[in-house]
Amino acid sequence: MKVLITKLNARAVVPQYQSAGASGCDACACLDVPLELKPLERAAVPTGLAVAVPPGFEIQVRPRSGLAIKQGLTVVNAPGTIDSDYRGEMKILMVNLGDHPVVIEHGMRIAQLVLASVARIEWNAVDCLDTTTRGAGGFGSTGV
Repeated sequence: MKVLITKLNARAVVPQYQSAGASGCDACACLDVPLELKPLERAAVPTGLAVAVPPGFEIQVRPRSGLAIKQGLTVVNAPGTIDSDYRGEMKILMVNLGDHPVVIEHGMRIAQLVLASVARIEWNAVDCLDTTTRGAGGFGSTGV
């Protein structure tokens, strides 16, 4: 599926898939100077890009597993969402959950972008819901 993208910064890197079977393409940081994130520090990291997501879809912003396991760098609101009517700059909300500062450099692959279809909800208020075996059993009710 084609998605329109524009560079808001000439140095921005258009997201690319890293393998033939990859579900997500990598979003890269677009920075004038390196950004250091101390442990537990958060930042909205610019990509220098804006997109026009087709109606009925969203782009999900997900962490890159290598950064998460090796450095503790992840997406704060994973998965983040880029809505079909948003036209501003894509920024990746990052957090350093590691024990040491992490430096984000220009062009560094910081997140994955996955195009996903979205079903719109039409709420239907009723007096009572159907019953299930689980019922109202919540967290941990089906086992460890």
